Amino acid sequence: MDFAFSDEQDELRQAVRRVLAAECPVAALRTFDAAAPEQRTTLARARWAVLAELGAPGILVSEPEGGLGLGDVDLVGVFEEAGWAALPEPLMETAGLAAPTLAALLPAPMAAAALHALIEGPATFAVGGIDVTESGPTSPTTVSADGLLCTPRVLGARDATIFLLACQDPDSGWQLHAVPATSCVVEATPALSSTRDMAVVHWPLSADTLLAYGVAAEAVITLLADRAAAGSAAFLIGLADRMITLAADYAKERQQFGRPIGSFQAVKHLLANARVKLEFARPATYRAAWSLATAQPSASHDASMAKAMASDAADLAARTALQVHGAIGYTWECNLHFFMKQTWALTRAWGDAGTHRRLVLPQASRL
Repeated sequence: MDFAFSDEQDELRQAVRRVLAAECPVAALRTFDAAAPEQRTTLARARWAVLAELGAPGILVSEPEGGLGLGDVDLVGVFEEAGWAALPEPLMETAGLAAPTLAALLPAPMAAAALHALIEGPATFAVGGIDVTESGPTSPTTVSADGLLCTPRVLGARDATIFLLACQDPDSGWQLHAVPATSCVVEATPALSSTRDMAVVHWPLSADTLLAYGVAAEAVITLLADRAAAGSAAFLIGLADRMITLAADYAKERQQFGRPIGSFQAVKHLLANARVKLEFARPATYRAAWSLATAQPSASHDASMAKAMASDAADLAARTALQVHGAIGYTWECNLHFFMKQTWALTRAWGDAGTHRRLVLPQASRL
């Protein structure tokens, strides 16, 4: 059995790396970080237009619907490259969450309209209203005094065209809505990283925006949460790889006692430990992508394992890179902080490592 990626999958990954190297180098991250909100919007739209031309938003959408007709195993490499570049735009929310969710809900008119906007727009999607806990997905969405629903911690909200939002009622269960940005009131939430866009969104509950409800919505949201965990893991693998590379490159240049610090055994061991942790997390992430692509019964388990292991690996990579860089690693002038901040955010998003370990523990205890 061949467990390697195909030539086509490797070519897609390399194409994305070339595009992001041109469109999202560290210099572009610095420009984005220092820009005013309206300038960030301009920069983000220009970069998203290039990704849309590449077909990235529609990777998981079938060819008859206008997408590339590929699968989660193809997408995992794209997400790794996006993590390597610390891409600020909501690629995972749009390509990894909204696109397959809407495609699964066809031919419902609202899902078809939203999917058409994703493919032809090019629209970006924000996703919110779903928290992952050790008891499974729950919704933080509440009802405001003015009658609007209030959803905190919505990802990708700054320039979103459509919001994919969930709410949960004790009586009727889950609901999933595709809400146009023109119907929402967005309050930006201060975030540690400019690449991690979050907001509180106030939105009206309407039958016109309803995608699914009840048992059907619960199934869709459970799968969406699994995709979010697996997608975040792939991003974290890319981030960890980049931080270890930055640290290794710095260790070759930084001189101490007339020698590069990378020649000292203590520094070698730090970097080797981080690399080993990463290489154990990588196949778990690939397994989660395969399980989602082939609808395996173990998909939820595999997604949780990937998120837990990738979170641990990226956290160790961040701490190791910071230690190797020394005091300069804490400064804004050091490129490392762009990748560390996104790592710290992503390790906690869609359930942290501890939450996902507790999710898989009951299954492991039955083995």
